[in-house]
Amino acid sequence: MQEHENDNILRDYDVVLDAEFGEPGTLKRVQAEEAAYAFYSGQIIRDARRAEKVTQTELASRIGTTKSYISKIENGLMTPSVGTFYRIINALGLQIIISKPAIPAYQA
Repeated sequence: MQEHENDNILRDYDVVLDAEFGEPGTLKRVQAEEAAYAFYSGQIIRDARRAEKVTQTELASRIGTTKSYISKIENGLMTPSVGTFYRIINALGLQIIISKPAIPAYQA
């Protein structure tokens, strides 16, 4: 991705993404979005695990997998299945809340 120095110029991030990864819906853009979602989800899991003072090994044991697999998820290298994701959330004492935004993203 093109680096910008802090030149205090406001940029439309969609334009930056379009230039780097193509228009929404293109293969390169979809792959970049999926990688970003995997990374972000992994960071949420890592932060939650650390907040609960649970090691990767202990979390892996709780859900019946390996430390290596947990590490790959936390580093955005793998995306867990929905079932595994829910087992991780439950093992960390968390809950998932799905809500409808006040303004749908496609109308924003």
